[in-house]
Amino acid sequence: MISLSANAQEHFRKLIEQQALPGLGIRVVAVDAGTPKGDCQLEFCEPSDRDGSEWEVECEGFSLYVDADSVPFLDGATVDYARSATGGELTIRAPALRGRVPGEDASVVERVRYVIESEINPQLASHGGRVALREVTAEGVVVLQFGGGCHGCGMVDATLRGGVERTLKARVPEVSGVADATDHQTGSNPYYKQQAKA
Repeated sequence: MISLSANAQEHFRKLIEQQALPGLGIRVVAVDAGTPKGDCQLEFCEPSDRDGSEWEVECEGFSLYVDADSVPFLDGATVDYARSATGGELTIRAPALRGRVPGEDASVVERVRYVIESEINPQLASHGGRVALREVTAEGVVVLQFGGGCHGCGMVDATLRGGVERTLKARVPEVSGVADATDHQTGSNPYYKQQAKA
């Protein structure tokens, strides 16, 4: 299940003591679980907030309640708290939160889709862009459709070759190359405007 370091338990215990509410605990919920956007939400949990379906993790001086639907995604998770001169940082590591990495027996399409969703799209999102898989050809060419800030962007070729293709080839050996199926002339909000051709 989920485990908390001694520092994390002490941190939560102090927060709970400041609230001075009998039976107060901490609830953890997996948000957007099983997707690349997966995250954890922590909140105080009063006895009246609980419905009995939560999994209880007894800690030193309080209980952590794991939302029942979140249990499969938080299995094996660890929570730690590192003190620093400016306060501290809470870290939650949950290997299953964003879904399981496809195994070696998974199809090329599954593995390519996983890399796109877990690595490539989060990077493109910083520019308001995204990419979707159209197909993987018999020759191993990954055909992609760009959207958002990448649609019509003047830097899309550099992104395609220097970022997307390199990442896909490194993670999925069967990938021989990438192709862009996007009509970039129709992009309405590109991150970098294309230079007018003379």
